[in-house]
Amino acid sequence: MPALTLATDAATISPLALFLQADIVVKGVMAGLLLASIWTWAIIIGFGVSLGRARKGCAKFENDFWQTEDIDRFYETRAKSDLPSAKVMAAGVAEWRRSTAAKTIDRDGTRDRLATAMSSASAAEIDRLSDRLNILATIGSVAPFVGLFGTVWGIMRAFTSIAAEQNSSLAVVAPGIAEALFATAIGLFAAIPAVIAYNRFSHGINRLEARLNRFADAFYATLSRELEAPR
Repeated sequence: MPALTLATDAATISPLALFLQADIVVKGVMAGLLLASIWTWAIIIGFGVSLGRARKGCAKFENDFWQTEDIDRFYETRAKSDLPSAKVMAAGVAEWRRSTAAKTIDRDGTRDRLATAMSSASAAEIDRLSDRLNILATIGSVAPFVGLFGTVWGIMRAFTSIAAEQNSSLAVVAPGIAEALFATAIGLFAAIPAVIAYNRFSHGINRLEARLNRFADAFYATLSRELEAPR
């Protein structure tokens, strides 16, 4: 008989049982946090793949770019690539062609426009890649408080049950408190991966931004030297 009682108690406080026995408000909190956790992992997987592909693709693209002897031909064949480095190169070449099309070239103005065009392209690509990072930041900061709200609500409900039954035994108090604490646990389950992923991906985005800026600076220097060549 004691073994049967223990098995029953364990089933009563299982995660599924805690969810089913919870108040409608706590159920809503738990369901929302579970959806947030699923959303978090979907973003982590998708963003990780996208960032890794962009980093490797940019490294190969830049290596091929610096090995080419004909920038115009390279531009014609690779300008339509979705890689961030390709977008920076395309912005630089397009501005170069517009600025040098006239008979008289304003060298200082061309340099300024080249720098602005490539800097803007780099910033736009970083914004595009980091678009979903704010979702991770929001989940990481809000989920614990949402879980805490479920905990507070569940504990209030447990105290209400104690007052109604006029019984403060563990058998009466435990289920309500367990439901309440389970809401906090789910909140942390959603928040912790989101915070870790946000910090990790932010570091990766910063490294990629630095790489794009170095590429833009090197390409700018190349075009600047071209401006100094006699025509």
